[in-house]
Amino acid sequence: MAALSLVLTPQTAGDLAAIERLDEHAFGPGRFARSAYRLREGVEPDYSLSFVARVGTLLVGANRITAIRCGEAPALLLGPLTVDPAFRSGGIGEALVQKSLDAARAAGHGLVLLVGDLPYYEKMGFRRVPPGKITFIGPVDPERLLYCELVEGALNAAGAKVRRVRAR
Repeated sequence: MAALSLVLTPQTAGDLAAIERLDEHAFGPGRFARSAYRLREGVEPDYSLSFVARVGTLLVGANRITAIRCGEAPALLLGPLTVDPAFRSGGIGEALVQKSLDAARAAGHGLVLLVGDLPYYEKMGFRRVPPGKITFIGPVDPERLLYCELVEGALNAAGAKVRRVRAR
């Protein structure tokens, strides 16, 4: 039997139903109460920066990048990053994040935020947001609020209050 290879492609609106099923399987219904989900609610992902991972025709991972503002400074919100449990620990999540960071850097973006575990994301360039620097729209564990500067000094230019850019 031939080995199947991993293929990363830009996300499309046609992928959203499969991604929703993957998110439901990985995170359950409680995901909608999380602050990062509330911030993304009603906002389309940036399809040029969001990617899916497929093994053959099976969608096994996805990440989403959404435009946000930190004060008046533009920024991006990464997440959710979802990998099918059967395919975890194979580097798919890291490949998806790196693909999005590379695309965002190439497109001229300066700052990416996410809510996640530092030990996982720091190898991809993320650091903990300094206390009081960024205020989310809902409760977020400050230990899990992370940033990655794609342009040096981008965090310094960011204002404190995070908000949506546009709604559908």
